[in-house]
Amino acid sequence: MQNNYFSKSLIVNILERPNNSSKISSQIIYGEKFKILSKNENFYKIKTLYDNYIGYISKKVKVSKQFKPTHKIKVLKSKIYIGFENQKKIASRNFLSFNSNLQVIKKEKKFIMFEKNKWIKHNEISLTTNKDKNFLKIIKLFINCKYKWGGKTYKGIDCSALIQNYYKYNNIFFPRDTIDQVKQKKGLKTKKKFKKGDIIFWSGHVAICINSQNLIHAYGPEKKVIIMPIQKTIKRIERTAKLKVKRIFRI
Repeated sequence: MQNNYFSKSLIVNILERPNNSSKISSQIIYGEKFKILSKNENFYKIKTLYDNYIGYISKKVKVSKQFKPTHKIKVLKSKIYIGFENQKKIASRNFLSFNSNLQVIKKEKKFIMFEKNKWIKHNEISLTTNKDKNFLKIIKLFINCKYKWGGKTYKGIDCSALIQNYYKYNNIFFPRDTIDQVKQKKGLKTKKKFKKGDIIFWSGHVAICINSQNLIHAYGPEKKVIIMPIQKTIKRIERTAKLKVKRIFRI
């Protein structure tokens, strides 16, 4: 337990290698728990506790051991306000991302304080134990967010993180990358009629059906999270990326 920490930085890039020119493989967000596996001069090698993801983060990240999260962010992004108690709160330029965990320290009218003199609106949080099985409500939060390889927030998100965010909010384990996600359940390789809640996997890509006609995914060629027709998307990916559907299973 002594190597377990919580991130107190808003968004932290997880790198493939311990250098600043490395590719981003994922991210950790505020309140996310991780274990430090090793250290060098500038980087920590870490493993996230939710999905056992391993990579490197800068030592500049703010961390805490003394943290007991009580709530989580339930909106795409929750604006942080600065101010003293019983005084006007000033909006900052910073946000807590969806699924960030936080500790409610004090309550005041429509605000809660999660760090000293840092506040967010109380109607943008829920208890960490709360669940919401309306996957469309959660995934549609990210519509038009830009596509970002390794991203998982309002600032940018990739296809596997879009799906994982739903499971994480509901406190259910689900892997970070499609290569592991596709192995989570048994499924089909082809399907004539798709239904709401069908998750479609290709090699290195994933999307989820919002009804029998359309799907939603973080799609690199469109550079954003977008709703597209299912059959046209399948044909487009087969034509442009030379990839066929690998597996289909229910969320």
